[in-house]
Amino acid sequence: MTDAPDYDGTGVRCTMLRGGTSRGLYFEAADLPADSGERDDVLLRLMGTPDPRQIDGLGGSTSLTSKVAVVGPSHHPDADVDYLFLQLGVEQAMVSDRQNCGNILAGVGPFAVERGLVPAPDDETSVRIRMVNSDSIAVATFPTPRGRVEYRGDVTIDGVPGTAAPVTLTFTGTEGSFTGSLLPTGNVRDVVGGVPTTCVDNGMPVAVAMAESFGLTGYESHEDLAADAALLERIDAFRVEAGRLMGLGDVTESSVPKSILLAPPRDGGQLCTRSFIPVKPHTSVGILAAVSAVTGMLLPGAVGHELTDAWPTGRSQVGVEHPTGHLLVDVVVDTDAAPPRVVRSGVVRTARKLFDGTAFPRARSRTPNP
Repeated sequence: MTDAPDYDGTGVRCTMLRGGTSRGLYFEAADLPADSGERDDVLLRLMGTPDPRQIDGLGGSTSLTSKVAVVGPSHHPDADVDYLFLQLGVEQAMVSDRQNCGNILAGVGPFAVERGLVPAPDDETSVRIRMVNSDSIAVATFPTPRGRVEYRGDVTIDGVPGTAAPVTLTFTGTEGSFTGSLLPTGNVRDVVGGVPTTCVDNGMPVAVAMAESFGLTGYESHEDLAADAALLERIDAFRVEAGRLMGLGDVTESSVPKSILLAPPRDGGQLCTRSFIPVKPHTSVGILAAVSAVTGMLLPGAVGHELTDAWPTGRSQVGVEHPTGHLLVDVVVDTDAAPPRVVRSGVVRTARKLFDGTAFPRARSRTPNP
């Protein structure tokens, strides 16, 4: 890796956007090294990883702000652009491509228009995005008055202050995107570490359990969960066993599967969640993790299915409560099919451009002269 360009002198063009409840660095694929090892080295140094404060980089000291989108033209007949999501570590020099990110996805369409990868008609633009991580398609639709991306609007999403323009995301082909099956264990319900669990993959492999199975109410604060070392150790063991059952192998060092704990709603939604990414508690909930969890709950016999008895009939939108508010997802599943089939899934998010310019990675560490 010593022969790789370090970009110290010239930097690399970069756009930072808030996508949903995450923040990330967005790059055109052509602006980064083609070799994945060299690319990851540059990204880690740009983000300031490893360092818990990421003080010498652009990261924000959390996994939610240590994310990267690599975007370029697509050769797929049903897509306009390719989007590779990379999750960077904070304290560990880790770059993972084993998952999607629906929040960062919210900024991909606007970024593609900003960079001229996709033309924008006057009024509204729909960008077909191939999510490279799962080889599935999402469509992002957002306002483009006078052919320019409009970030201002009146849509609010919990976990983000203020308002912004809507970005509507619809997904196709996410069913079994990582494991090859909506129900990767072959069962609607399993027992993982003594806990009744539904393992489901509709864009994000998740292991779903009731919060009470872990001795929780499901309404604990993010801070309380983060301070419970015994709980986090148990969550880690739970997801490692679930990952093995889902055919993902040894997931000890992997960011998937996610763990989602369910409880009855208490703030006007249809269910309450506490999620972990993959071990630390999430301040909200990941889009595709929420979509997968709701998908699983809709299956008769699944963990949490009893909560759906109180959901409005004839309505596919589900309000998912999380530690900082609500997330509205739209999921339709054909439970009469064998095996069950996802008909539709989607979500409404927002995005905002924070800066566009040149980013400079920190210099590589040098061994002091003796």
